[in-house]
Amino acid sequence: MKDYYKILGVDKSASQDDIKKAFRKLAHEYHPDKNKGNAEAEKKFKEASEAYSILSDAGKRANYDRFGSAGAGAGFNPGTGGTGGFGGGFGGFDFSQFQQGGFGGNFNGQHVEFDLGDIFGEFFGGGSRRPRKGKNITIDLQVTFKESIFGIEREISTGKEKFMVKIPAGMENGQGLRIAGRGEEGAGGRGDLIVRVWVEESSHFRKEGFNLVMDLAIRLTTALAGGTVEIETLDGKIEMKIPQGTSHGEILRIKGKGVPMTERGVDGRRGDILIVTHVEMPRKLSKNAQKLVEDLKKEGI
Repeated sequence: MKDYYKILGVDKSASQDDIKKAFRKLAHEYHPDKNKGNAEAEKKFKEASEAYSILSDAGKRANYDRFGSAGAGAGFNPGTGGTGGFGGGFGGFDFSQFQQGGFGGNFNGQHVEFDLGDIFGEFFGGGSRRPRKGKNITIDLQVTFKESIFGIEREISTGKEKFMVKIPAGMENGQGLRIAGRGEEGAGGRGDLIVRVWVEESSHFRKEGFNLVMDLAIRLTTALAGGTVEIETLDGKIEMKIPQGTSHGEILRIKGKGVPMTERGVDGRRGDILIVTHVEMPRKLSKNAQKLVEDLKKEGI
């Protein structure tokens, strides 16, 4: 049984934040783009991705803690009824996707396609088999924070062919993009290509829905008297007005400079930039500054 906690280097009591930080560290260290041709690094990257897909999900983590890796992804529950020959039923699989003799489900964070003709033919004998599609191909693609916000077109290589792929605006870190018919050849047609997108962290922005949030340090004098500061946005630098009497922790808003609400912002609608102010308090005061502060006290400030 795989020890997902050991793979990420965290304790079983680790918080979701600890798990996320541990995965980001490993993903940064072993990412294929930084370790081209290193099979061991690729293996560790995939193991870390698999571990994170389970431990970052509360339900999957609970199943894993109880049943181990065999039940983590598929929602295995030996207490449920079902077909006895399958050891407790098809827990976690969605029969609503039953089409033309097949159904799909998620196992260990990956979409798995099943052919009912193959399954019942194997267990009970007989049954018709249809040609299998080729295997899916999964590749990892790293993009900058800005590219994930606005979307981008990238050339993808699967080894046998190269083609352009459109990465939609607003992609989340670790999100997958499925491209039909770009996988391996098979008797039943080609499989699909799964592009797993990894987003580099921004040095000063974090995304919350359609808004971008950033922290801004301002001087005490600016907070008291107001002023202007230069802000670096994803669209370039702008001058922003700091109102007189701005408090520590106050949120200022720059409208329409956040995440596009539609792909590539076709209709122009975007979220906002939310700026959380942090008033810097001086550690030492000169004699003149101390005198000025005393004068302010007399003014009741």
